Amino acid sequence: MFSMARLTVIAIATVVLSGTAFAAGKIPIFVSIVPQKDFVQQIGKGLVDVQVMVPPGASPHIYEPKPAQMIAVAKARLYFAIGVGYEKAWLPKIAAVNPQMRVVHTDHGIRKIPMQAHHHEEDAHHEEAEHAAEQGRSTMTDEDALASHPHKGGQPDPHIWLSPPLVMTQARTILGVLQAVDPAHRALYEDNYNAFISRIVQLDRELRDLFSGRQGLQFMVFHPAWGYFAHAYGLRQVPIELEGKDPKPAELQGLIEHARGSGIRVIFVQPQFSTKSAALVAKAIGGQVVFADPLAADWFANLRQVADKFNAALKP
Repeated sequence: MFSMARLTVIAIATVVLSGTAFAAGKIPIFVSIVPQKDFVQQIGKGLVDVQVMVPPGASPHIYEPKPAQMIAVAKARLYFAIGVGYEKAWLPKIAAVNPQMRVVHTDHGIRKIPMQAHHHEEDAHHEEAEHAAEQGRSTMTDEDALASHPHKGGQPDPHIWLSPPLVMTQARTILGVLQAVDPAHRALYEDNYNAFISRIVQLDRELRDLFSGRQGLQFMVFHPAWGYFAHAYGLRQVPIELEGKDPKPAELQGLIEHARGSGIRVIFVQPQFSTKSAALVAKAIGGQVVFADPLAADWFANLRQVADKFNAALKP
């Protein structure tokens, strides 16, 4: 039987061998999901060492941290949470492992919408966007739209990293925290932040141009990860699965009929979920299944690629 000391040595060795040990001389940081690593690194550059709790391919809704990760998090100075499902059960445990670590909720100040209400809320948002255009104003931002729609029940949608306007809000939070814990590099963080925001503004402009005149068009997804993206650009997300539950046979038939009536021929899926139900719908409508990963590492490139896929699939 192994002694506690022996187990500790093995666990520490696992941390080192698995690559979760932090680099010396940099601020040790944990984030929940892969895209957040990109955000923090854009602002922190070479001053931060960022580790991801939910690895590529895993679902952030049901993930359980590994023992090696719990040991590594004991060395972290910051943890940037974002509101994904696994945090509800695990974030208190993670914080207890390292009471000196500051836990930062990057979703603070962002009004979330309930998962099952996306298609209803998008109707209201679309009407408001049209009204704004008639008044000669620019399209509403995500925060403008979401602020006008209070919660109506259901699980709040955590996928705020898929909306460029909402990422700007998260970036401001990240900037403030990095400057607070490392004031000696305050100006450098500010410069990095400004460069990051400039890139987001450019991406947002490109996407608005791409979807110009396409407002109200629908795309069908298995897991409803793209609701905030749809809000930002006047599109409508039609989900197959809601709150982790596959549709019942009658609901599945209704989705098939809706897809046929709307001319939908592409079902978007993500690598973290089964494609079985999506494949059934695609087969029934004579369409195809296409991957759109909300958790890809290169956030800018991924959103451009997914936007092109959505645009190609939209039917007027």
